[in-house]
Amino acid sequence: MPRRRFRPLVAPLLILAVTGLPAISQANDCPAPGQWQREGKVVGNAALMAELADRRVVLLGELHERLAHHRWQLHTLAGLHAHQPDMAIGLEMLPREAQPALDAWVAGELNEADFLAESDWLGAWGYDPDAYLPILHFARMQRIPLMAINVTPALRQRLAAEGWGAVPAVERHGITPPAPASMSYRETLAAIYANHPSEGEYEAGLERFIDAQLVWDRAMAQGLAEATEEAALVVGLMGQGHVSYGHGVTHQLADLGIDTAAGLMAWDRDPDCIPPAGLADALFTLGDEAGFEPPEPQRLGILIAAHEDGVRVNGVSEQSLAEALGLVEGDLIVEAAGRPVRNPGELTDLIRRQTPGTLLPLAVLRNGATEELLARFPLRDEAR
Repeated sequence: MPRRRFRPLVAPLLILAVTGLPAISQANDCPAPGQWQREGKVVGNAALMAELADRRVVLLGELHERLAHHRWQLHTLAGLHAHQPDMAIGLEMLPREAQPALDAWVAGELNEADFLAESDWLGAWGYDPDAYLPILHFARMQRIPLMAINVTPALRQRLAAEGWGAVPAVERHGITPPAPASMSYRETLAAIYANHPSEGEYEAGLERFIDAQLVWDRAMAQGLAEATEEAALVVGLMGQGHVSYGHGVTHQLADLGIDTAAGLMAWDRDPDCIPPAGLADALFTLGDEAGFEPPEPQRLGILIAAHEDGVRVNGVSEQSLAEALGLVEGDLIVEAAGRPVRNPGELTDLIRRQTPGTLLPLAVLRNGATEELLARFPLRDEAR
């Protein structure tokens, strides 16, 4: 079966520095691949894992499409588990509705295909499950509980639009209102929002965007906090934007009474070997992983969103295949390869699995009429 590749999320946000980690004084040396560092000092792996295993919550920030990040996460999970086997893993990837599928997976009751179907992985997340399956197998083999700590986009948007008082607690899984965003977090989110297409008045749209992000952060923080009632150590896997500089989930955890959460990230060395100050509690230094990453997946070059009739085009990149194809904002893609399209994950899955040089027929609903378009994915040499 060919490897599947999936869509990127919103640009990552960035982590809180917590004192107290053991370190080896090598501040003037550039850390080698495989070494941890904090504030320019190399940190011994064994000592670091032992110290972190005593925390209640550890967050592993990822770039979703980087296989090197998932390999690093697996290695870190194994190190933490060796020191603290009473561990649970919280997943941004799935909303709370997927918890029964995670329980059945850990219990060994589902194979991969059934788990992906029952958890609605493509609809809920959309990123390549092959990148996450080694971690999921590790949890199953060790019988480590996996926790779905996210919420559906529909609930996130409802809370942001209607407010917390308008949504009964039972319909929001008992999640409490978030702590306000810090000014630096608001500035980070505003920079992200400015780079994405928006409808309506800018300031109102920005506030809705920030409110939605806070729902996201709070939901995951509360899911992790609740998991600490059953496990001595809870490790959260999530995008870097929810971990970086302590703005997101770390901030919400502190509001929930967990103020010692540690944020970790993988780091590609820059020429100066100096990461941004305060980015994370500790950074794992990556080597050159380019030769071990798969080729870039196929892309149409569109921003997409769920719609009751298919998948809505919210934006079209310049000089993209979508622009050449004639797709425009507001189009609804209702079929691909002759099959109905039900959510963005399914469409992304199909696009990313296209072989260079192949054709993909699309049915597009525009102004009440359906048009047939034929996307030709370029050969690798043509794409350069």
